[in-house]
Amino acid sequence: MTVTFPLTGEPLALDLLNTRTAEGDLVADAAGLAAWLDAQAGRLTPVGAVGAAEVAAVQALREAARPTLDAARRGERPPAGALAALNGALAAAPSHRVLAWTREDGTTAPAHRPADPAPRLAAELAEAVAELLTDPRVGQVRECEAHDCVLLFLPAHPRRRWCVASVCGNRARVARYYARHKGQPDE
Repeated sequence: MTVTFPLTGEPLALDLLNTRTAEGDLVADAAGLAAWLDAQAGRLTPVGAVGAAEVAAVQALREAARPTLDAARRGERPPAGALAALNGALAAAPSHRVLAWTREDGTTAPAHRPADPAPRLAAELAEAVAELLTDPRVGQVRECEAHDCVLLFLPAHPRRRWCVASVCGNRARVARYYARHKGQPDE
């Protein structure tokens, strides 16, 4: 069985790609996308009501991000169509900084994207994908080693093998134990 919850806490681009699990699409509908966006609170601009346009935008962006990341991990040229889709999402909702001052924080300059929710969400996610693709650690992104898991992660430790050690790692350890002891008589 594959982890069915969204794996969060990885770079945002990986969290997005991890919405497609071996068991299905976690953002297949508005409710699924809304739940994923709630799990990403503080990392994305709030969307408000999630509808079909937002679901379509996120799914299209994710489908462009996967082959691009796969190529980058192998040190190869990404597919031109995938790059065009990512660039299109970025261009559809450009951002600019807005200077502000508050007594609590002093001067701030948060990014502002004056666009409708669907293209704004796609642009923010495309920006996260671009950050991961240009990160020198992109070649270190790994797939979970569990035989029935397709999730990706960026290991903080070079020996990390599973997306979630307590789930996929534990299942692998239990399977190895049973394989070693299969057929041995009970004592």
